Amino acid sequence: MERVRIPLGADSRDGDTIGELGEELSASQYIGLDTEFMRERTYRAQLCLLQIATPARCLCVDPLGPVPLEPLAAGMRAGGVVKIMHAARQDLEVLWPLFGALPRLFDTQIAAALAGWPSQVGYADLVKQVLGVTLPKGQTRTDWSRRPLSAEQIEYALDDVAHLANLRDALESKLAQLGRETWLAEELASLGRPEDLFVAPENAWERLKGLNELDPWRQGLARELAAWREQRASDRNRPRSWILPDNVLRAMVMRVPRTPAELAAIEDMAPGFVEHSGEEILALIDAQRPPAKLAPPGPRQRPDPAFTAVVKRLGDLTRQIATQLAISPELLATRRDLEALAQGDAAAAPLRGWRYEVVGERLRAAL
Repeated sequence: MERVRIPLGADSRDGDTIGELGEELSASQYIGLDTEFMRERTYRAQLCLLQIATPARCLCVDPLGPVPLEPLAAGMRAGGVVKIMHAARQDLEVLWPLFGALPRLFDTQIAAALAGWPSQVGYADLVKQVLGVTLPKGQTRTDWSRRPLSAEQIEYALDDVAHLANLRDALESKLAQLGRETWLAEELASLGRPEDLFVAPENAWERLKGLNELDPWRQGLARELAAWREQRASDRNRPRSWILPDNVLRAMVMRVPRTPAELAAIEDMAPGFVEHSGEEILALIDAQRPPAKLAPPGPRQRPDPAFTAVVKRLGDLTRQIATQLAISPELLATRRDLEALAQGDAAAAPLRGWRYEVVGERLRAAL
């Protein structure tokens, strides 16, 4: 496979044009994809490099250069072209503004998990174990937004797509031997849905920990504050923690400040937050109509022993089945899944699709 070492768009010495590459992608059997991005200072990730592999070659495309990427869209969106990625979720999020939904995806991390590797197995480990190829690790902390990129950085980036097709072939063969092709088809069918890639402000509270320990009114306040923070972070394109750290948000929920002074007294409160956002936050709290006699937050409640015992029993059974199948238990059911099942949630993940046949029916019987 040919390697184009100079990023297309940063240098024209390779003789290519972005239009020619777009035609190549549209006619290709598959496209191997990976991205390098930065998001330390932003809410939305900034695409810094796009790595592409076809049956003929692999190359890097420079999205920070003057060349527009629209000519690649037809190939990216083509339903007849398989897009092969590893741990695709973040890459799909980064590529969405350019290309929208990418049909016919293949995620080598998902396929590997179904074949018996750890559910979060890394690309380099998988390439070594499956293909016997050791990849260098020297550029893991590269600032991909800097230009020019060195030859070593380009080689490192190309390695991330050079082996995707061979991995796909090997994993498909393994899953066929295990009779798990339908498992993979189900998992890949749900990959890349926008509701899984992006956080709606009204759902931002789901990222917070410990809400179940709070009284209902405080739970509602936490949801409103999380939604406000998510919207503000998106509007300003800044990390959530820059807008309002989790510990400060939780302190607001616990203490329920009603005046600027009470808000400013919260530990770790940023100096300018009260000045710039205090009035808005206090209005949000007032809009929730705090009870006249809001009880102080009590001690952390201990889980119900009977409920805990049920979840443990379900977890033991899940681990037993996972051991028999030689896969990670969390692939069958996470603890949150088991808690939902114990609470009678008929839509819990273990009760749907291939998981129901493998583990869900037995878990429901164990209840």
